[in-house]
Amino acid sequence: MTKGLSKINLTALTFGFAFLYLPIVLLVIYSFNASRLVTVWGGFSTKWYVELWNNQQLIDAALRSVQVGLVSATVATVLGTMAAIVLVRMGRFPGRTLFSGMIYAPLVMPDIITGLSMLLLFVAMDLSRGMFTLMLAHITFSMCYVAIVVQSRLLTFDRSLEEAALDLGCPPAKTFFVVTLPIILPAVISGWMLAFSLSIDDAVISQFATGPGASTLPIEIFSAVRRGVSPQMNAVCTILIAIVTTGVIIASIATKRAEVARMREERAAMAGR
Repeated sequence: MTKGLSKINLTALTFGFAFLYLPIVLLVIYSFNASRLVTVWGGFSTKWYVELWNNQQLIDAALRSVQVGLVSATVATVLGTMAAIVLVRMGRFPGRTLFSGMIYAPLVMPDIITGLSMLLLFVAMDLSRGMFTLMLAHITFSMCYVAIVVQSRLLTFDRSLEEAALDLGCPPAKTFFVVTLPIILPAVISGWMLAFSLSIDDAVISQFATGPGASTLPIEIFSAVRRGVSPQMNAVCTILIAIVTTGVIIASIATKRAEVARMREERAAMAGR
């Protein structure tokens, strides 16, 4: 009975992963297709990457996406980390329920509602839509993800390390940067990567928050696909997949090394005692 269930689980898992990743594999393969028809294989070719390199509109949109992603992810990481510290360390303060609800609201709010509300806010404030409003919108919806990731790490944090530093005369601010931040740094980096990925990927909210001359790469791809799927879109998406995969691998290696170094330091400290 158990063996039969294992086969069923393995089969379901195989079909699930195939459903998720087979389209991505096909997209990468057809990005090297010589034919202009995206569903007809015409031989191996890299001409769509060459044409993409000469497509200045897509390159500008990609650079804007990276710029918005870097700025919004960094600001969202700082604000999300501060929000997580408040939720974990401040206890039951007046307005905590409202504060936590406002932090978690973008998680359950449909993107179209968030985008429309941001648009109404910008119109009411008489803000010209562009890069600034786009960054504000991305910071707003990505900050909550950082707060959740960092909060989960702070809940398992050993506060005796901070208390020991404070007892030895270390100021609270220095204790945070010297003791607390290095320990929760993997969670902070994970939150930053998640915020950056969400910013690079977003198209719905960006359409409400952006203005002329500030279109991001997802908006350009969405607009191009509505006019017909071009093989250049396969090349763009393949490059994005390669960048994201490389970033995840590098972050995983860095996080693993940081964790190993931390464990070595803890063992050395225990041995010194």
